[in-house]
Amino acid sequence: MDPKLRVVQEQVPGRQVTLAHSIANPGKDVLEKLEAQTGTKLPSGALGIMSLTPAEISVIAADLALKSASVTLVLLDIQVGTLFFAGTVSEVDAALNGILDCLANSMAFEVCPITRT
Repeated sequence: MDPKLRVVQEQVPGRQVTLAHSIANPGKDVLEKLEAQTGTKLPSGALGIMSLTPAEISVIAADLALKSASVTLVLLDIQVGTLFFAGTVSEVDAALNGILDCLANSMAFEVCPITRT
């Protein structure tokens, strides 16, 4: 590589979901930290985590999650585009699928696959 060549990388917000993750049976410490930060008692079944751009779409994603399944909204950060919700494993999966389906098919978003741990 040419030592004089300078490469500048930027993240340009697009219409995309960059993370859609389900944590089945999250650790007790994880739940306690989230409960302490949010003041919300969380179910212990599963945790859904999403990262979206533009950040404002996280409001629509939160609404879709609540309409797709009986999940508890944990965190909605419209400054960063982060969404956390909790419920049973099947509820969290239904919410993630509902969000991704609507964003991809109705709003022409690029979506990532759901990952699980």
